[in-house]
Amino acid sequence: MSIVVNIYYTGTDGNARKFAEEMESSGTVAEIRREEGNLRYEYFTPIKDPETVLLIDCWEDQEAIDRHHASPMMEKIAKLRVKYNLDMKVERYVPDEGGIPETDRRFINVKKSEKGETT
Repeated sequence: MSIVVNIYYTGTDGNARKFAEEMESSGTVAEIRREEGNLRYEYFTPIKDPETVLLIDCWEDQEAIDRHHASPMMEKIAKLRVKYNLDMKVERYVPDEGGIPETDRRFINVKKSEKGETT
C-alpha cells in the first residue's frame, strides 16, 4: 500500500521556488529518489500562487517514510526550510485499492498506450 504526501511550501519573495531549486541543484532530490521505498519526489508550482511550491512525495509504505525521516537527509531539508523561512501544509493520502470507479473512468481521457491500444 503506497502513501502519497503532498507538502505545500509557502514563503515570500520567491523563497519556496528557491528552496525547490536548491533541493534539485544540490543533489538532495536525487538522493531522496534513490532511497529504498521512494516512488516519487517531484515539485510543482500552482498557477495562481507563485509563492507556493507543491511537493508530491510517494512512498511504498509507512516504514519507508520512517526510514526517510530518520535519515541524515531530513537535517538537510530542515536547514533549507529554515534558510528560506517556509511555512508548510501537509496532506496525506492512501490510494484507493479498488482503483478508479467505472462511473468516474468515462470522464478520464488517457493515452492510447495506457489503455493497452497500439497506434
